[in-house]
Amino acid sequence: MDTQLDETTLTVSEAADRVGLTAYTLRWYEQEGLVSPVGRDSAGRRRYTTSDVDWLMLLTRLRRTGMPVRDMRRYAELARQGDHTLGARRQLFEAHRERVLARMAELEQDLAVLDFKIEVYGQLERAR
Repeated sequence: MDTQLDETTLTVSEAADRVGLTAYTLRWYEQEGLVSPVGRDSAGRRRYTTSDVDWLMLLTRLRRTGMPVRDMRRYAELARQGDHTLGARRQLFEAHRERVLARMAELEQDLAVLDFKIEVYGQLERAR
C-alpha cells in the first residue's frame, strides 16, 4: 500500500525515535503482529503515518506498564477486528489495570522502605 503524498510520514528511524524505540524493536513489533502493515513509499521503504505513531505510542505505554506481549498481540488482533470487540478490549485493559495497580502498591511499599533507610542513615550521620 502506498502512503498518501499529502500526509507527512516518517521513516523507520524517525518513527522509532518519536516513540522511544530502536528501529530494531520497531521491526520486531511488526514481526510480532503488534503493528498493522505500514505504508510504503514509491521505493518500497516503510513510511509511518501519525496514526501509526499513535498506535506505537500506545504499545510502548502498554509494554512500559508491564503488559505481556501475548496480551498486546491479543489487543492488536481485537482492534483489527473492529468495534464488535470493544467489550473484549475493555476487559483486557481492565485486567491489566488491576495488575498495574497491584504493582504500584508494591512499589509504594518498596519506596517506604527506601525512605525509612535513608532517614535512618541520615540520623546516624548527623549523630557522628
